[in-house]
Amino acid sequence: MKSSSLGAFFMTRSIKKGLNVDERLLKKIAGKNPLSTPMIKTWKRACVISPEMLGFTFGVYNGKTHVEVLVTEDMVGHRLGEFSPTKKFMKHGGKMQKELEMKKKETEIAQAKSATAAAADAKDAVSK
Repeated sequence: MKSSSLGAFFMTRSIKKGLNVDERLLKKIAGKNPLSTPMIKTWKRACVISPEMLGFTFGVYNGKTHVEVLVTEDMVGHRLGEFSPTKKFMKHGGKMQKELEMKKKETEIAQAKSATAAAADAKDAVSK
């Protein structure tokens, strides 16, 4: 197997080969209660989530930190790495987008101030 190509690690699995489930991860969760078990750290992003993993919290390594992933029913069959993004999305837009966001923020602040003022007026009216 060539170590230079990354495609070998994420090659699709045939039915004959079975699912790519890490045996060491299954041993770590065997016989344990999901609610009382702390986060289980793993570097196996390619590991397929099996039904035995339901309820457990895994710390999936994204290249910098371990991202907490709570396994739920609809995650079964997916890979652990799908729920631990490796890239941080930066917003599009530039100057125009910043101006729009600032205007939106200012209107939200104005609405919050008017709501607190209205609540204070209502409180004063009730106390009289």
